[in-house]
Amino acid sequence: MRNNESSENYLETILILSKKLPVVRSVDIANELGFKKSSVSIAMKNLREKNNITVSDAGFITLTDSGRQIAEMIYERHELLSECLEKLGVDKEIAAEDACRIEHVISSESFEAIKKHIHKS
Repeated sequence: MRNNESSENYLETILILSKKLPVVRSVDIANELGFKKSSVSIAMKNLREKNNITVSDAGFITLTDSGRQIAEMIYERHELLSECLEKLGVDKEIAAEDACRIEHVISSESFEAIKKHIHKS
């Protein structure tokens, strides 16, 4: 589970950075997450082997269709869970931290039920 959570966090970070930057590089990911570039390089190799990203000769990282699908799923969960926790009165920073943990372990069924409930309100 831990490895999957790590991969999902990297993919989500690539998605977020791709919305802010013209290109995403390993150094951008390392800076965003506060990790060593060597750790990020190993993770990018693993994501490339799983066909979740491509890396150009210039070192530009792009999500593949499967990588983007995972990243968007995790990002949607993060945003909705953070919002839900904040509405319940949880501090914004704590809500974001908790959402980051919950987003990886919540079942699709439970997440869809929460989403449906929130959109009813």
